[in-house]
Amino acid sequence: MAEEQGFDLVEISPKADPPVCKIMDYKKFLYEQKKRDKALKAKASKVVVKEIRFGPQTDDHDYEFKKKHAEKFLKEGAKLKAFVFFKGRSIIFKEQGQILLLRLAQDLEELGKVEQMPKLEGKRMTMFIAPKK
Repeated sequence: MAEEQGFDLVEISPKADPPVCKIMDYKKFLYEQKKRDKALKAKASKVVVKEIRFGPQTDDHDYEFKKKHAEKFLKEGAKLKAFVFFKGRSIIFKEQGQILLLRLAQDLEELGKVEQMPKLEGKRMTMFIAPKK
């Protein structure tokens, strides 16, 4: 019957008794399936990570300026990676860097939640904040 109509005989479930088959255009079926998968993939959200860099002795005005940017990033739905970069001998101000990051986390509490607490890795102290849904 499939050959008469110019279509393909496609086995849907081979384990059934008797096996279930369907007469259809197999190439068209594959095309539709690929199209569906592509649409689902496009709808899946991509995670964007934005970075904000501080120094250990960042001034209040600079801090407020960068905090506004952080708020904007979290409202857009991007993750935030805030880090304090210690250059040269400024590594002795580790506590100041940690205080700065914790202050940022506290200020952004209503917009996002801390994913990773401040952690020192080499010359940078990093903290991740994820947006609240």
